[in-house]
Amino acid sequence: ATTTATITLASTDLLSDELALTTSATLTTAGTATGVTQASGLSRKTTGDTAEYTLFAASSYTDDKAHKVYLKNTSTTAAQYFIVEVAGTVVGRLYAGDWALFPWAADTTGTNCDIDITPSAADMTLEYMAFIDE
Repeated sequence: ATTTATITLASTDLLSDELALTTSATLTTAGTATGVTQASGLSRKTTGDTAEYTLFAASSYTDDKAHKVYLKNTSTTAAQYFIVEVAGTVVGRLYAGDWALFPWAADTTGTNCDIDITPSAADMTLEYMAFIDE
């Protein structure tokens, strides 16, 4: 399978010159040129409260691989966010409309490398998907 991720960054007023950057990457298995062949499927999680939720449990995936994770906050309310944690460390907040694509090793040998989310309000929806390197 060939899966390509592309990002375009553009702005006419962020810097003194216009910003126009586009880059792509083919999602491959660890240490090879073979494309990732499995995915969790695009899903949505609607929270019922502001408790922390485990989105991906590392123990369910092969340890130390080249998994990729996609997250998107579907809220349209600017102040609403999801706190994103990996292995108990906060990596950031996804505010309304924000998204992220990042690598994930699913390491289970030294730490519990689960991916957890905490919504800032009840009844928020997070869109998510994992590209799995088995």
